[in-house]
Amino acid sequence: MTDLLASLLHAMATAVGRLPWPLQRALGDGLGGLARRLGTRESVVALRNLELALPALDPAARQALHREVMRTTGRQAVETLRLWTRPHADNLALIRERHGEVLFDAALASGRGLIVAAPHHGNWELLNQWLAARTPLAILYKPPESKVGEAFLRRVRADADAGRVTQVRAEGPGIRQLFKTLKDGGVVGILPDQQPKAGDGVFAPFFGRQALTMTLLSRLAERSGATVLFCSCERLEGPDLAYALRIDPAPEAIHDPDTTASVAALNAGVERMARRAPAQYQWTYKRYTLRPPGSGETNPYRDLETGR
Repeated sequence: MTDLLASLLHAMATAVGRLPWPLQRALGDGLGGLARRLGTRESVVALRNLELALPALDPAARQALHREVMRTTGRQAVETLRLWTRPHADNLALIRERHGEVLFDAALASGRGLIVAAPHHGNWELLNQWLAARTPLAILYKPPESKVGEAFLRRVRADADAGRVTQVRAEGPGIRQLFKTLKDGGVVGILPDQQPKAGDGVFAPFFGRQALTMTLLSRLAERSGATVLFCSCERLEGPDLAYALRIDPAPEAIHDPDTTASVAALNAGVERMARRAPAQYQWTYKRYTLRPPGSGETNPYRDLETGR
């Protein structure tokens, strides 16, 4: 039954993913606009995050950015179905610009190991496909709670390069595997901008507010001496679907043995990327739910959750 349901989901995804781009773009824009008008969870959380992270914006500018965020959120959903259901070689041809690729090549050639910090910015599914086409790598992930969802993801991510990607669970044995990969000069991919569980991170500034942040990437960087690069595939404006690959060096402090300094550098790298194209960052995620102990602050999304 699990495989059957996954097959049905794959068929539906393929039907949408094979539509011509103008229809997909209209569908994505429509979904984003509808979510905004209906006040969905994603829409109200995105607006609250913009208020928290960019308080200097005047109300009109914030509303305009919110419209763009929801538009790109809708497009992201449709684009991902397209990328999942078409040959990876065709998808990679959509990358029309490459910035900082020499940094990636140099890191591979150094043999010191490479940590790819890939925030939820632009289209990270396309970035995964580009990385897999360039090098074997291990990616830290949290498996879906649904068996059907996991079976579906296995199907849509299967390609000639799929065997070059080792998916590592975010738990003890998996973490040791990441250290070994880096020690052997390999490549590790991590999504660095998700809020960890209490006790699994430290607080550091993110857009001027304290945010609980993972320490794993910092520990990997400091103990392995691996190069850290921030990578993304940003959408390009224009009538055609196209992307720019952007690879940026991490702040040097990301290797600091002082975890607080290293985590602050990690957040600074994510923030720099998000500020470059703010509408393409995933503002629909509740990043500031947990607050520093003793700060007196409360969950800034509580009123959205309770309806007050």
